[in-house]
Amino acid sequence: MLDVLYLSISLPMWPLLIILFLTGLVLHLGWRAKLRRERAAWAAELSRRDRHEQAAIAEMLARQDALFDSMIEGVLVLDEKNVVRFANSTFAAMFTTSGILRDKALLDAVRLHEIADLVERTRAEGRVMDQALKLPGEPERWLQINAAALVSADRRKLGTILVFHDLTRLKQLERTREEFVANVSHELRTPLSLIQGCVETLLDGAHSNPEVAERFLKIIERNTQRLDFLIQDLLAISALEAGRMELDWQPVAMRPLIDKVFSDLHGKADNKKISLVNELPELTARADANRLDQVLANLVDNAIKYGRAHGSVRVGGKKLNEQTLEIFVADDGAGIPPESLNRVFERFYRVDKARSREQGGTGLGLAIVKHMVQAHGGEVRVTSEPGKGAKFFFTIPAAGQ
Repeated sequence: MLDVLYLSISLPMWPLLIILFLTGLVLHLGWRAKLRRERAAWAAELSRRDRHEQAAIAEMLARQDALFDSMIEGVLVLDEKNVVRFANSTFAAMFTTSGILRDKALLDAVRLHEIADLVERTRAEGRVMDQALKLPGEPERWLQINAAALVSADRRKLGTILVFHDLTRLKQLERTREEFVANVSHELRTPLSLIQGCVETLLDGAHSNPEVAERFLKIIERNTQRLDFLIQDLLAISALEAGRMELDWQPVAMRPLIDKVFSDLHGKADNKKISLVNELPELTARADANRLDQVLANLVDNAIKYGRAHGSVRVGGKKLNEQTLEIFVADDGAGIPPESLNRVFERFYRVDKARSREQGGTGLGLAIVKHMVQAHGGEVRVTSEPGKGAKFFFTIPAAGQ
């Protein structure tokens, strides 16, 4: 009886078990499919994130390179074996290198043993600051180098970083300042020594002799004027170079202005039997009349000093265009050597130092001419052949502009 009952109960359960099994199988396969989909989605997300991170890293490196390339300093990074790992474009320009520097040995990238020695010193000392280096060749160039050793957290040496700053302009300014001080000292010392000598002679009793006293007093007067001219010229060029000199712009008739300059200097010209010739047509400039008078006076005075005795000094010019006049002052003296043509407008530069000091003057006249002409927006230049005199040109604005 029990067996019959068991069979009657059990037989209907098989379909249910089969259904349950199939349901479980379906659910299992569904979860596996979902898991595969989720895994694929995570893989895609990770791949996307990886690409995004790689793009971000690439963008960061590009910005870093752009930042270093925008620096006015040269940057060089070496590894522990002195192999280049990074060099910006400024560094390449400083050392006129071409091609890719990365992975090159230091001496292959820059053939200067001074830098290799500096790297070794940096590794030994940890840091080297403000090291000056003169580069070989012309034109003269100077660099300032700051270097530091690269060290890991566990004190392992990773390499060296060097930063290069161009010192050339600073060195040139320093040399110009030194030359300026030396020249001013010399120009001051000469008249002061003469004045002091005359005063001592007069105090020693020469004042009792009227002829001797008058001669020495004239020497004192002449050298006092020379000191005054030097101081005035120094103040003028200082104001011009600093842009502090204001111009009184007005129409200026050029031919009458040149006649005035000739009248002021006819005594010096007569002493050398030099004729002053005004060849300028009727032209009108837009300029500061007083400053233009100084320009012409300096040029004509210079032409008289270095012109040939019994020769001539000519002033002429023309209208280059509606906006610009060109004026020239020419002499027929010994001329200027070719190597000096580019330097005659420098402060205190003298082609013939002995003759220049004998002739007098402060050595600033042509420098003042250059800066005054530039203050008017013009340019100045000189042409010359030895033995055939010199011809100075300058441009100024024409009236009506």
